[in-house]
Amino acid sequence: MAKEHDDMKSSEITDKALYLNRREFIASAATAALSTKSDLSYARNSDLSTSEGQTSFDVVANYNNFYEFSMGKTDIIDLAKNLRVRPWTVSVEGLINNPRVYDIDDLLRLFPLEERIYRFRCVEGWSMVVPWLGFPLAELVKHCRPQSDARYVEFVTLHDTKQMPGQKTNVLAWPYVEGLRLDEALHPLTLMVVGMYGELLPNQNGAPLRLIVPWKYGFKSVKSIVRLRFIQRQPLTTWNVTSPNEYGFYANVNPHVSHPRWSQAKERRLGEFTKRDTMMFNGYANQVAHLYSGIDLTRNF
Repeated sequence: MAKEHDDMKSSEITDKALYLNRREFIASAATAALSTKSDLSYARNSDLSTSEGQTSFDVVANYNNFYEFSMGKTDIIDLAKNLRVRPWTVSVEGLINNPRVYDIDDLLRLFPLEERIYRFRCVEGWSMVVPWLGFPLAELVKHCRPQSDARYVEFVTLHDTKQMPGQKTNVLAWPYVEGLRLDEALHPLTLMVVGMYGELLPNQNGAPLRLIVPWKYGFKSVKSIVRLRFIQRQPLTTWNVTSPNEYGFYANVNPHVSHPRWSQAKERRLGEFTKRDTMMFNGYANQVAHLYSGIDLTRNF
């Protein structure tokens, strides 16, 4: 079960000096990618980005959920440091006309990267603003040529107990599985992410490939993806199966629907002390509310 969050203490943030060499650390973890795309060239200033101030890199890199390594939030960086992110393949399969196993570097070559500064809201009540680096999932979906009966996309995380010690526990059923409706996957905001802050993703933040769906709670943004599967029926996603009364399939940020153990009306931006009001769809209502027209979001939470 997900733990109710505790406010992050300053003592839990790794000393900034430890990050002075983070470029070298990331580079050593992804030498192949750097040789393929050495300058990590990408389009900046996306019109889909928020103008809000960014959360500092040190905070984002030190405080996150990644149960494959730990249920803690601040020890993941150490437990994930030896995750092998090269070689890495992503299988795209199911109800598509162009199934393929992609090398991660093939994806970097095929799809131009963009920087998107998105709000990110965790179901536990904390939030952040991050400059993610990636490509629209819609581009990959179109490349796969879905068949007419494809309605959903299922995402699966790496399952490797030798590298991911949290998977030795039964806190969740492994591997971690998430899913989107096809129209959600095709939305321009939905991003396949390979980096942040202009650099390749650190291991603890979901390297080498993760999903970001900024109007949904963070557990939908699955990390370290190894498989996408196009299917007709709604996938059985990990948290929805584990605790369906707490974690719905849709997981849209909604201040009016409380988690059974805490309210969602307020959030705390990491690095701040004063809580702020939670925005419907995490502030992206103008872009995505039409996707849920006619749906009761108190039942389909």
